[in-house]
Amino acid sequence: MARVVACEAMEAIELGDLVQALNDESFDPAEEESFAAVAPLLKRLANNRHFLAEMAVAELKDRCHRQTLENRYSAQVLILHRATEKFFIRANFWPSERDSVLKASGTSPFFYHVPHDHNFSFLTVGYFGPGYWSEYYEYDYSRVVGLPGEKVDLTFVEKTRLETGKIMLYRAHRDVHDQLPPDDLSVSINIMEASNRLPFLSQYRFDVKRCEIAGILTHTSSEALLALAANHDGANSRDLVESFAAHHPCDRIQFAAIRELAGSAADADQGLETLARGAASGNAFVAGMSRREMEKLQANRSWIEGSRPREKRPELSPAAAECRDNCPASEASSLDIRPQAC
Repeated sequence: MARVVACEAMEAIELGDLVQALNDESFDPAEEESFAAVAPLLKRLANNRHFLAEMAVAELKDRCHRQTLENRYSAQVLILHRATEKFFIRANFWPSERDSVLKASGTSPFFYHVPHDHNFSFLTVGYFGPGYWSEYYEYDYSRVVGLPGEKVDLTFVEKTRLETGKIMLYRAHRDVHDQLPPDDLSVSINIMEASNRLPFLSQYRFDVKRCEIAGILTHTSSEALLALAANHDGANSRDLVESFAAHHPCDRIQFAAIRELAGSAADADQGLETLARGAASGNAFVAGMSRREMEKLQANRSWIEGSRPREKRPELSPAAAECRDNCPASEASSLDIRPQAC
């Protein structure tokens, strides 16, 4: 489970004090002990019971201008500081099942009941309220290929909550939690690892009952743009997709390139040939996903090649049907015999 970091610090600091300390070159959020070492600082910020409300009021007075520029999350998140590529700080608001916002929007926007890991590490502290609940698991990322439906050795640890003042370190690609609503509205503050490499590292959704990967949560714009490039007439764009398919360092993007090349092939045979090259890859993820895509293509081949059922012609209005049956062909062709609007 996420590592609980004991801290008894009683004094309070300002947000600027925390930021100044984290800007020190010795702080490395990718290294567990370095991240755990700043827990006392986060606890001291959490001891400041006024700064968050003051920031929220300031944001409202400015019509949330800074949030519009810096916040890539939903309205649940308030970005407190984002100025480096190493870390950023945010506050999260966690509604309970009794709160109107949860009743109106459902649980999905808050990631409740979605067991998942993280492709980044983060340090969190309970700031307000009883804290959200989580059922915690651990797994060995090095033994996972990453295929949806793949069995994973998930080890259940415990169910607990992030109470006010409690500090937990979520470790990338290790800790899994099924997050549940708090008993009352709660707030947490996070120091988040930030890096340009994170979009290329996969984050998974899990089925904890079946102990398997239910899906991949990480998606990048590159994966969507590859579909456009593969279907573009320009040779330069096609060469780029082929280059990604041959040796992109991110296996997820490499497979996406292979899939789009197969999808833009002249016929099913060429598509299968492209996927066969992917299935022969030395990368287990690329090979496994390519084999699955080959199976899908084979199963839908007749439809793809044009053997789909003929579309049912729209029913004619009584007047149009009578005209079709009784009028001379030349006269019928001049009439509008489309179905009448309801």
